[in-house]
Amino acid sequence: MLTALIFLLILSVLVLIHEAGHFFVAKKFGIKVEEFGFGLPLTKPLFSIKKGETKYSFYPALIGGFVKLYGEDEAGRGAVAAPTKNQELRSKNFKDMKRAYFARPIWQRASVVGAGVVMNTLLAVVVFYLFLFISGFVTPLPVLGEKDPGFIGAEKRFIPKGIAVGEVADGSPAQDAGMEAPAVILTIQGVRLEGEKDIIDLIDKNLGKEIAIEWYDFKADKNFVKTMIPRKDPPEGEGALGISFGYNDLNTVIVNYNTPTQIAFSGFSHTYNTFLYSIGGFGELINKSVQEKTVKPLSDSVGGPVLIFNVVGQIIEIPDLRFVILQILNLAGVLSISLAFFNVLPIPGLDGGRLFFIAIEAVTRRKLNPKFEAYANSIGILILIGLIIVVTFKDLAQVFFK
Repeated sequence: MLTALIFLLILSVLVLIHEAGHFFVAKKFGIKVEEFGFGLPLTKPLFSIKKGETKYSFYPALIGGFVKLYGEDEAGRGAVAAPTKNQELRSKNFKDMKRAYFARPIWQRASVVGAGVVMNTLLAVVVFYLFLFISGFVTPLPVLGEKDPGFIGAEKRFIPKGIAVGEVADGSPAQDAGMEAPAVILTIQGVRLEGEKDIIDLIDKNLGKEIAIEWYDFKADKNFVKTMIPRKDPPEGEGALGISFGYNDLNTVIVNYNTPTQIAFSGFSHTYNTFLYSIGGFGELINKSVQEKTVKPLSDSVGGPVLIFNVVGQIIEIPDLRFVILQILNLAGVLSISLAFFNVLPIPGLDGGRLFFIAIEAVTRRKLNPKFEAYANSIGILILIGLIIVVTFKDLAQVFFK
């Protein structure tokens, strides 16, 4: 239940903020908003409330939302004739042409359509400000490929791959040697570690013996080499060295917003950096899929609502409340950026598709055939629904059958 509540809360906020962008900009320009819908209108609404000229509706399919503008759907179905030079839009179906969406100037229609993307971007900025405040304005990210990620407005330091230490038990050999989490163990007895099995095998072979361990300390930003004696009979749940660990097979970059100026703009900088990082990661997956001549690397890393739900469930199982809050905020910020980016793509049925048609109109100075635009949007929506279904089945298989 807690997973479901957090999951619905995250998606609800993302959708409501997005649609609120369309809603308020349309209201600002005097365009009539006929309905503000929460959920997908696949069935009749559970209930509706009429306030002023706008109907607020709640639909059973809660993952989604929409804003219905006066004159938007009708124009899309071709009820409005395309204007000729020096003629105004006219239609017998509309009594109040001044408040119809299709009759507005190009810049106003573009502003209404683009407002959702802008709002999701601003939401990410606010979320990341809170995320960074709690994290001390420092956060780690894996390095994708061999290139410098090129982050702006922050200081960076690179950490080599190795055994990532998440916790150090009180009174353990690791703590006695001065190790603090987070840290990365690089070598044991001079041997470079290539996986979790390496550290387990080396420790098991040296129980009760003094061994030299080299690790990187995040806080001090330097390497240490100290000797420890792995315990033969450690307390239950602690292990021979008293650490919890997992192998990190990627180099890591520590992003630190340190100066007053960096901190002041950190929400904007981190939004940009996360977007840049996400695009880089997506590019790496595409490149890997091309090289291996299979879509598996890409398909395994792309998920929908089911996978997001599963990720939320894994996060809330973490015993450290502060870390849970940080990961929920980070997830919400990343999803908000993803929603903004996906919506701005020139795909019919999405905001980007509508902006593309508006751009064509601006360049050609001629309004597109409304029927063509309607058919293109309908086909785009059908393809997107099909994609959602395919991704959902993939997620179910990935979650339940690993």
